[in-house]
Amino acid sequence: MQVSDASAEASLDIPAWRKEERKRLIAARMALLAAEREAMDEAIRTRLEALIGPLEGRVLSAYWPFRAEPDLRPMLRRMRDEGARIALPIVVAKGQPLIFREWLPGTKLARGVWNIPYPEDGPEVVPDFSIAPVVGFDSGCYRLGYGGGFFDRTLASLPQRPRCFGVGYESQRIATIHPQPHDIPMVAVVTERGVSEPE
Repeated sequence: MQVSDASAEASLDIPAWRKEERKRLIAARMALLAAEREAMDEAIRTRLEALIGPLEGRVLSAYWPFRAEPDLRPMLRRMRDEGARIALPIVVAKGQPLIFREWLPGTKLARGVWNIPYPEDGPEVVPDFSIAPVVGFDSGCYRLGYGGGFFDRTLASLPQRPRCFGVGYESQRIATIHPQPHDIPMVAVVTERGVSEPE
């Protein structure tokens, strides 16, 4: 497990560094042209679908794209048509793990944190596989998220951890996110250029 060297980080304010790095990476992602993003998204979807493989009857949690994140919805619809159960995360409260509800054709969606849609009702499900967008990522497949800690907190709370994949653009790769003990690495991070596994 890659954990940053304590002596090298002694003088670094990691929360402040992460906050600034998030701003920089999100601004760069949102500056990409829509046509450029769509081409990269298609490459990501193709690689991710091949990596995960058939999921008939299994639960795959994903996300609704926000702030120019890769749009996986066409892939998710295909996978659902082939028998996968697709779930979306729901923020229950600050500091609490996420819950997941299945996203079916015709599911009524409500608006949650940051106005992101989620299934308004239905039973909770537990994912077998999970896909999370990255704000940044490093060679250890540690994911820099939005700073709320929801994803890592959720993974730590589940009785059985799903296989977790990060998705993002190659431009979001950084030298290190300065991982902390609570950070959980992804099985792999998929970008438009390829699949990265932890070094």
